[in-house]
Amino acid sequence: MKLKSFFYILAFLLMAVWVILLFIATQENGWKFYLIEGIITFSLFYLLYFYNKVIKPLNSIAGGMDLLQAQDFSSRLAPVGQREADRIVSIFNRMMNQLKEERLRLREQNHFLDLLISVSPMGVIILTLDERISMANKAALEFLDEGAEENILDKTMDKLTGSLAEELARMPKDTTATIRLSDSRIYRCSRLSFIDRGFAHPFYLIESLTSEVMKAEKKAYEKVIRMIAHEVNNSVAGITSTLDTVDDALQTMDDTEDLREVMKVCIERSYSMSRFITNFADVVKIPEPQQEEVELNERVVACKRFMENICQNRDITLEMDLCNESPVVMMDTSLFEQVLINIIKNSAESIGSGGQITIRTSTTPLMLEIADNGKGISKEVEAKLFSPFFSTKPNGQGIGLIFIREVLMKHGCTFSLRTYPDGITRFRICF
Repeated sequence: MKLKSFFYILAFLLMAVWVILLFIATQENGWKFYLIEGIITFSLFYLLYFYNKVIKPLNSIAGGMDLLQAQDFSSRLAPVGQREADRIVSIFNRMMNQLKEERLRLREQNHFLDLLISVSPMGVIILTLDERISMANKAALEFLDEGAEENILDKTMDKLTGSLAEELARMPKDTTATIRLSDSRIYRCSRLSFIDRGFAHPFYLIESLTSEVMKAEKKAYEKVIRMIAHEVNNSVAGITSTLDTVDDALQTMDDTEDLREVMKVCIERSYSMSRFITNFADVVKIPEPQQEEVELNERVVACKRFMENICQNRDITLEMDLCNESPVVMMDTSLFEQVLINIIKNSAESIGSGGQITIRTSTTPLMLEIADNGKGISKEVEAKLFSPFFSTKPNGQGIGLIFIREVLMKHGCTFSLRTYPDGITRFRICF
């Protein structure tokens, strides 16, 4: 621009001198003045030629640099009529076309990736270099139990309150693990990194395995239970029939009281075995819930009355903290009462004696909570809760929590069972 301005000033001065000398030449017909006029005219034409050959190409190239600096890849340079300069202009225009196409391609790819991530059933969480959350898609927010992305942005994973976030925060870099939570949810989680501008950015991939694993587990234990129940019931039927026949024969004999007493014990144990395996079979045969509108507080009060004697025998206080406005929920009363009884019974067994169980209801969120101050659940045990045949009781069958899980999932409820830092174990059911 400075060279262009200098050229304009020089041309203006030469033009002014040319006009003055032309005026003088008309007053005095001297040949010197015409010679000077010729020289000045030649200089003007030379300046015009110099502008077209040098200044104009330089200005065009400078304009191209301005376009690059402004990242305006849509504009193009016009040929200036100078062969070497036009070669540069042609190369520059081709480069601008390539940059425009590359930018358009990257935008299309980024839009496609953003769309793919946003609707993906796999959770994606991208972190900054200092381990803060910069992006999370809808699936990740659902897995983390966070309502909106704004709730977790610019936070580190260990600052979130969810149980899944706690497990993710403990994952080492570049690892993949299967995480089973205390609410029966199962995830395959990977903590990986990608290179961006020379730096490794960490990110999480979260895949829900809950439905697939539960289907596989249910299919497996249904098959096992049906096979065992068939064999046991057939054997028990034959054994008890034979024992009844022997017992009838012993009645006609003398001095067989002791032997008959032993026969009765054997018969009772056989029936007990049949009832034992029937309990497992009942888990497989849980009916579909017949849901209707029910006042939650009313059902809680009914279950409390039913369980009060069991708690009193253990010196356990059973308290209620019900919300003022009784929430109305959709449930199968019979199945749900069995769930509540199982949960309260487990809480009482966890306490042993001399403790407290509190039942709470709330409308925001719509939730039922059974809390106890028993011995609590360790982190190792939490990961195994709601697994088939797992029990912490010496004589437990491991079907109580499976029954609870199946009924609550048939009702569309979410739930969790864990011991919190205050030492209280809470079973939460959200409708």
